[in-house]
Amino acid sequence: LSLVLVHEGGYVNHPSDPGGATNKGVTQAVYDTYRRRQGKPTQSVKHITAAELVAIYRRDYWDKIKGDDLPAGLDYAVFDFAVNSGITRAAQYLQRLVGVKDDGKIGPKTLEAVSMHDRKQLINRLCDKRLSFLRGLGTFSVFGKGWTRRVEDVRAKALAA
Repeated sequence: LSLVLVHEGGYVNHPSDPGGATNKGVTQAVYDTYRRRQGKPTQSVKHITAAELVAIYRRDYWDKIKGDDLPAGLDYAVFDFAVNSGITRAAQYLQRLVGVKDDGKIGPKTLEAVSMHDRKQLINRLCDKRLSFLRGLGTFSVFGKGWTRRVEDVRAKALAA
């Protein structure tokens, strides 16, 4: 999580960002959903606590991509992709790379297929595919330099794991 947060920064509400108001990578919509699940009133994502942040990233991202079950480094690459571009998309890209049905849910078949591939090759291919996806977005001209820097940093740290 600390590696992801390096790239997420603090509170932003950039007019070109379709995610809207975001703090430390958590959008207002995700925060509202979390608060409601906890039986708490919604509030500005500006006020997210460290405990809430950890809980959201654990339940809504790490656990959904089966981070504890992925090889070292690949876990981080998929996690960061999920945070930045959605859990389903990150899972589907991984599934396509390992040749299983791309239903967007990492389960036993995906994990088994992952275990049959070279970890470093998967990291490189996933990062390449991620960059290709990002380059195709209409907001790449606004956010592209930062996204490219982020993916290359993720690649380097994931390969070193």
